Amino acid sequence: MKRLLILLFVVLTSPNALHSSHLYKQRELIVTSESTRENIKFAKYLKDSGVIKYSAYWCPNCLNQGEFFGKQAYKELNVVECAKDGKNSQTQVCIDKKIRGFPSWEINGKIILGVLTLKELSILTGYEN
Repeated sequence: MKRLLILLFVVLTSPNALHSSHLYKQRELIVTSESTRENIKFAKYLKDSGVIKYSAYWCPNCLNQGEFFGKQAYKELNVVECAKDGKNSQTQVCIDKKIRGFPSWEINGKIILGVLTLKELSILTGYEN
C-alpha cells in the first residue's frame, strides 16, 4: 500500500502531469519555445502562400512541429484543429481533406504527412530567405 501511495504521489507531482493540457482543459496546442525573427518571417510566408497545417492538440508530433517554429511564429501559421473537442475545431474540413495523421501539411494542394523540418518546408514551398 505504501508503494502505491508513493507511486501515486510521484505521478501526480511530476511536471508532465501538473502541466498537462488535458488536466486544465486547454484543448489547444501550447508551444513554449521562443521564435527567431526568421522563423516568424517564414511562418508569415507560409500563411501568405496558403500553406495549411492540420493538427490535433493532443498530438505529440504536432507539438514537436510547433516547437520548431516557436510560439510567436506558430501563431502566424494557418492551423486547422482536427480534434473534435479541440479549440476552434474544424473536424469536417479534416474529414473532407482526408487527413489520415498528424501533423499533415497542405502545400500547393498536396497533403504531406509528418513532422517536417523548417528546411524541408522551405524547399517544398520555394521559400528563399
